[in-house]
Amino acid sequence: MSAGESEGLRLLCLHGYRQNADSFRARTGALRKALRGRAQLLTVDAPHPVLAPAQPGGDGDGDAGSLEAASRGWWFSDAMEGTFDALEEGPSSCGGLEESLEAVARALAEQGPVDGLLGFSQGAALVGILCALKQRGDPRFPFRFAVLIAGFKSRAPAHRLYYQETIAVPSLHVLGETDRVIPAEMSKELAAHFADPVVLTHPGGHFVPASAPQKKTYLEFLDQFRK
Repeated sequence: MSAGESEGLRLLCLHGYRQNADSFRARTGALRKALRGRAQLLTVDAPHPVLAPAQPGGDGDGDAGSLEAASRGWWFSDAMEGTFDALEEGPSSCGGLEESLEAVARALAEQGPVDGLLGFSQGAALVGILCALKQRGDPRFPFRFAVLIAGFKSRAPAHRLYYQETIAVPSLHVLGETDRVIPAEMSKELAAHFADPVVLTHPGGHFVPASAPQKKTYLEFLDQFRK
């Protein structure tokens, strides 16, 4: 076990689009309580400020109808417009991923040792890409496992290379049956790119679940890395 027994495992958390490290820390209070003594949740800001107004119906993971303070994103499906849509196939102007890879690499170096990654929504999509890079031997990403909540496979043409082979990193995929932002089928599509993924389905929507049934699965998954 690489972390101290009093703190448990150390997980670096990647927030959703239009969120930031502080807002995601606030949104994961129930999960922090559920994992107390078993895992410590660290956070990092995405490098890109989100300046474009939210679209009707919402195009991110912040509060409906308003921007999170200091809203940030990991990449833009349309870099020219500074916007992101998980369903968008992605024009040629898609960009911002490389800066995010460097931001996560710095966080792992500065906040390490880190045992695993936990991502939510766009952050979970980025975790999927990081797992592919880890499998390829990228030394910047020395984590052992991943938790992907409301994750999805990036539709950007430039990102297709990350899904060309099965990803062997141990993974837990959490998806909501009534998620209207990232439908459950999109999370299942991402999970299908992993070898032996653990899939946890909850009856709720687009949030980080932490009630008793989910807590049991989180702990069972994490405990195998504490041995």
